[in-house]
Amino acid sequence: MAALDYPAPAPYCIGMSRDPTLRPGKLPADLLERLLRSRETPGGAVVGPGIGLDGAVLNLRPPARPGEEHDGAPPPFLVAASDPITFTAEEIGWYAVHVNANDVVCMGALPRWFLATVLVPEGTVEADIAEIFDQMDRACEEVGAGLVGGHTEITAGIDRPILVGTMLGVTTHWVSAAGARPGDALLLAGGIAVEGTAILARDAADRLAGRVDDVVLDRARRFLHDPGISVLRPARAALASGAVHALHDPTEGGLAAGIHELCDASGTGARVDLQAVHVFDETRALAGPFGIDPMGLIASGSLLITVPDDDATAVLDELSGQAIHAARIGSIQHAALGVMAVEDGGERPLPRFEADEIGKAFDPG
Repeated sequence: MAALDYPAPAPYCIGMSRDPTLRPGKLPADLLERLLRSRETPGGAVVGPGIGLDGAVLNLRPPARPGEEHDGAPPPFLVAASDPITFTAEEIGWYAVHVNANDVVCMGALPRWFLATVLVPEGTVEADIAEIFDQMDRACEEVGAGLVGGHTEITAGIDRPILVGTMLGVTTHWVSAAGARPGDALLLAGGIAVEGTAILARDAADRLAGRVDDVVLDRARRFLHDPGISVLRPARAALASGAVHALHDPTEGGLAAGIHELCDASGTGARVDLQAVHVFDETRALAGPFGIDPMGLIASGSLLITVPDDDATAVLDELSGQAIHAARIGSIQHAALGVMAVEDGGERPLPRFEADEIGKAFDPG
């Protein structure tokens, strides 16, 4: 599919500082935690806002009236997740559906209904908007959801499309990143960093020309679709095992941020074997010229799973049986032991990247 005809997003990429205090990208975790700390979770919200949580979980069963009792059936839960696409114009509609579907399935639900706020710059033509809607339609069909609402407008002051998506799903059994427990096995489905590799190949190709083989660049451009950024299949396979304590979808900040977020949400630490983490050859090839550490590179397409240690082999076998690459990359431990990386026999704190490593590819300096 051809890219829409908009300027490359380099001046606005994740991690590039245009503000002396706050950098583009996710808010620092400590700031976000302070903002959320004083806010009460409303009634009916089983899972509200929090660091590392992929979405909200809302109890749809109304409270029992005095003298009434609910039957023994589990209540239905609505899972809601919202994420924007701000750093690329290429396949933005398809992209938005999949990243939001990932968050919903990481809470134990299947994606059902999608809402989109589509903002496009002045000068946009009708065909460009139609292309975004076609992309959303195709992606919704792929994940089993439907477009049910939203808002679309021509917006002054922006130079490329911005799409904010919200995905909804229903389940009777939810999970979250807050469920990890000390002693759990930490599994990784997929390799890193699928999304970051695709962005580099598509949006930094001019800077990689002559430094990376054209065949490698062509393969990396297809990473959005092959191996793909969707985690629906591995999440459903893991959930079918019945042993999952926590799921989390690493995105901005890479696998390192995803592990920290999972530990923040669950109040735990972790011990991570870096040599067990699968890094694609294409990722190493495209990250190397910019000095990018793949552990901090935007990582949709990877899935973190925690399960009881005794169930790890069975879950890995289930994933392997469905031709899904997965490996044990470590263990969950008590928070007092920290989030540690193990490599070449040594142990050190797993880094928290100040900004996503993708910014290095677009830094004009």
